[in-house]
Amino acid sequence: MSDITRIDSGPRMSHAVVHGGVVYLAGQVGVEGASVTEQTKAVLDKIDALLEKAGTDKTKVLTAQVWVANIATDFADMNAVWDAWVAPGHAPARWTGEAKLATPGYSVEIIVTAAV
Repeated sequence: MSDITRIDSGPRMSHAVVHGGVVYLAGQVGVEGASVTEQTKAVLDKIDALLEKAGTDKTKVLTAQVWVANIATDFADMNAVWDAWVAPGHAPARWTGEAKLATPGYSVEIIVTAAV
């Protein structure tokens, strides 16, 4: 049986869980009220840090789920930051949707799964 490692755990959730050679990240958000560009950069920085703690990196991201508060106005700005972040030749399977996020000041939330 494989061990389960929980990273940055709190009473409600862990920011990442590693099991069976896969790391599952909780949804990451940026700085409330910042621009979509700034929020996306902050989210991806958090993802990089969590992946490092799990012993992996963005070249091993398998899937990404992106939620934006307003797809009509936020999609292009989020994609510009995303495209600069993705390692060439290592684009994950990705889907994007519009959602009302937990706090009105959040514009972007990203969830990834990666191989360790």
